[in-house]
Amino acid sequence: MVMSRMDPIAPPREGDLMTATAVKPTRDEPKIRAKGVSVFYGDKQALFDVSLDMAEKTVTALIGPSGCGKSTFLRSINRMNDTIEGARVIGEIEIDGENINDRSIDPVLLRARVGMVFQKPNPFPKSIFDNVAYGAKIHGLASSKKEMEEIVEQSLERAGLWNEVKDRLHQPGTSLSGGQQQRLVIARAIAVSPEIILMDEPCSALDPIATAKIEELIDELRSNYCIVIVTHSMAQAARVSQRTAFFHLGKLVEAGETEMIFTNPRDSRTQDYITGRFG
Repeated sequence: MVMSRMDPIAPPREGDLMTATAVKPTRDEPKIRAKGVSVFYGDKQALFDVSLDMAEKTVTALIGPSGCGKSTFLRSINRMNDTIEGARVIGEIEIDGENINDRSIDPVLLRARVGMVFQKPNPFPKSIFDNVAYGAKIHGLASSKKEMEEIVEQSLERAGLWNEVKDRLHQPGTSLSGGQQQRLVIARAIAVSPEIILMDEPCSALDPIATAKIEELIDELRSNYCIVIVTHSMAQAARVSQRTAFFHLGKLVEAGETEMIFTNPRDSRTQDYITGRFG
């Protein structure tokens, strides 16, 4: 029986990301913990010794100038860098205490737990319904047509899109507006019941109205997910996140509560970036 997508996420089964002996961390422990993470693309080092904790039911914003390593770090959390020839990661990234780079970890199962939303909306050339159902079909999350319909409806509702598309589910996903396409992609990501959602500049291609809807959605989703977002917009980081991490030249300069980072940063480089002296 498939559980309601509005219910808390069930713990992984044996053979999924966590091993049978892994211990679920307490509420005070981070959902994601990076420890001494460095990333190389061939001979070029893109990320230097990054250590950062990201909490459950919290939005963590990664800010910094272009080319500073934000997206590289984000892609490391679900091993998207594995798809780049010559890329290698040193250090550990743990989810619920389990090192995701361990050889025993199946990256396909990992990416089901760690959803990804990219800069530009990328709906599949399929119907709205099939876009959302795609991952659920692959992972066998529905045993009947009715259960699949429930997954699609609940995912679209959670993404704030159901009322706009419920009468045209069999039209192409590409027929939607840019903002609707991005919410469709978010619905597709959450249809497989992830625990973490990664967002890489999810609003950069959207107009202000669509951006506001995505930001409202992020705020609603954080009650159920750990969210990590890369953004060039410091105003957006201030609006949607509870914690912020500032990257510069491939290094993590500082991280902390968003209000503290924006009003009383410890490092002068953070202050200079926030006040527009560089970036």
